[in-house]
Amino acid sequence: MKLEFIALSNLSISKANMRYARKAPDVSDILPTIRARGVIQPILVRPNCEPGQYEIVAGCRRYHAAKIVAAERLTAQAKAPVSEAPSEDPAVDPAADLEPDLDLGIGMMPCAVLGETDDAAATEASLIENLARLDPDEVARWECFTRLVREGRGPEQIARTFGLPDLAVRRILALGNLLPRIREMYRRQEIDAATIRHLTLASKRQQKAWLALVDDANAYVPRGHQLKSWLFSGQSIPARHALFDVEASGLATVADLFGEDAFFVDGDAFWALQNAEIEARRCACIDAGWADAVVVAPDSHFHVWEYEKTAKRKGGRVYLDVRANGEVIAHEGYLGAREAARLARAGQSGQGEQAASGKLVRPELTSVTQTYVDLHRHAALRAALLPRSDLALRLMAAHVIAGSALWRVAAEPQAVRSDAVRESLDESRGEALFDERRRAVLALLELPEDEPTVVAGNRCGLGGSGRSLCSLFARLVALSDGEVMDVIAVVMGETLAAGSPAIEAVGLEIGLSMADWWQADEAFLDTLRDREVLLAMVADVAGPQVAAANAGEKGKGLKAIIRDHLAGAGGRVKREGWVPRWMAFPPSAYTPRAGVGTVAALERARGHDAARGGRDSDEDGDVDGCAGGDDYAAGDDDADGHGDGEDGACDMSAGADADGALQPFEAEKSVAMDPVPASGFEAGVNHETDGEAPAIAA
Repeated sequence: MKLEFIALSNLSISKANMRYARKAPDVSDILPTIRARGVIQPILVRPNCEPGQYEIVAGCRRYHAAKIVAAERLTAQAKAPVSEAPSEDPAVDPAADLEPDLDLGIGMMPCAVLGETDDAAATEASLIENLARLDPDEVARWECFTRLVREGRGPEQIARTFGLPDLAVRRILALGNLLPRIREMYRRQEIDAATIRHLTLASKRQQKAWLALVDDANAYVPRGHQLKSWLFSGQSIPARHALFDVEASGLATVADLFGEDAFFVDGDAFWALQNAEIEARRCACIDAGWADAVVVAPDSHFHVWEYEKTAKRKGGRVYLDVRANGEVIAHEGYLGAREAARLARAGQSGQGEQAASGKLVRPELTSVTQTYVDLHRHAALRAALLPRSDLALRLMAAHVIAGSALWRVAAEPQAVRSDAVRESLDESRGEALFDERRRAVLALLELPEDEPTVVAGNRCGLGGSGRSLCSLFARLVALSDGEVMDVIAVVMGETLAAGSPAIEAVGLEIGLSMADWWQADEAFLDTLRDREVLLAMVADVAGPQVAAANAGEKGKGLKAIIRDHLAGAGGRVKREGWVPRWMAFPPSAYTPRAGVGTVAALERARGHDAARGGRDSDEDGDVDGCAGGDDYAAGDDDADGHGDGEDGACDMSAGADADGALQPFEAEKSVAMDPVPASGFEAGVNHETDGEAPAIAA
């Protein structure tokens, strides 16, 4: 290896260089140094295939920085007068160390020329030259910077020479405020950067006291933020938080290592001046028209969620939130949530001027007196409502529609995940007719026609738009009895739970025939998966012989047979008015297996009726107890007034055990079920006076 000065024009980047790329690398960090001192460390090159040409193995960034400086020198020479010669001082001429090439006008680079090597050796040399470096620690930099300062260089010159920010140079020079032992501990990484930063705030006496704690094995040594609290006796107050003029106050401050923050040395003196300024600002807020200005002490906090935004003209206040670090935050236009609500009520009751003034308004009645008045008026009204069943009916309808603090009624959501099932329901005859009547009821009640339901449920509540209970009651009073009954029918239809025992009870009472309202569609057939059920349906629509002949057919083929018979296609006899057993009133099952919700609901409905039939009756035949039979006697699961098993009636409901869990139905109960007479749901129930419940027809 030999050292030579080679012209920049004879150099190129080797592909073996680890920094080889089409884009020039970033040289902003080394450019100031090369401007000031030139290229000090030679770059590594090797001969190229062309005579006199060399490729750079290591030193790509120095090469690009030297080219920039050379271009700057050429531009400066072109603009300078002819008689003015360039200075030999590198501080005056940044490119003085770049030897000129008189023919090309381009500088020369100090290079270490390698011998003949292969690409692998060149790549290794490039990597070693870039990796085998150790950046100097901050204490070593402080030692060098200190020598430069002694030679007359200022922090700004040092920053320009090394391409560092002025603040970074001052930060390193600030290490001179530390005792030598502390600097050595920092060099050995026994102290972290945060601790060193705060130690620069300490006086020599405080540094010695801190080192004494380090030497004491039983003492606690504060570090980091705890060290700052230790230095300032628990009060670390930045100078930027002062409301007064710091320079005019004459209070002493110390700056930290970064020179960004200054802290007050005497915390008590700071608070004396700060509190005086806070009081002056509080008085200024009151003079500006605010109802009051409240100072929140450092041991308290201003939580914005506990206050309501209130304008100045409505009695808003200013809260001056004082923090322990001396910071003061002004919150303008706030009132406590309770006080804001009280003033709002006062404004609604006509006490607007008093509410705006922010003064306390004493209510006319105490809470106990108001409760007394409310309860007596309530008792008198409900007694007077007893003979007015017409008004009671309308009031009840208004409660169902609008809701109240004691009424929570929701509409059946008709929730379904399948789009096909939803479309089938929307296109059904029953849904279309009900929606038409619902629109008529909405018009009667003067509610928006685009509302999905008449019942508000959880959508509007008491104060919702168009759902005010009192407004609805007034509208219902103006309607005729027939119109009110139409409203009640729609409201009851909306709030009737799908799949409930009530569906079975009402359907049997009405004598509902599903064939008049429904016919099989693709959405229904697509839901069928059970082959045993499909074979039983084939027997329903095509007859037992066809079902026996297709006993080995797959589910897809059985569905095709059902479709053909329902449509009368493929030469098959059309089956009119077919309804699956599950959908009929009363429903039944196709197999002995359990899992038919409508059958289970019917069993529960019949179980409730059996329990109601077993109660003691009056002489006139009326049944004692709650209508509907849903309330069971305490300690008696079957609610018949006797112990379990005395009347022969099933406990809770058929198909359910004592805890309400459904049990598998017996084959004779789910298959061989006789229809309930259409004349009424209670057909077959004999209300006798001996308290025994007769068996329900199964």
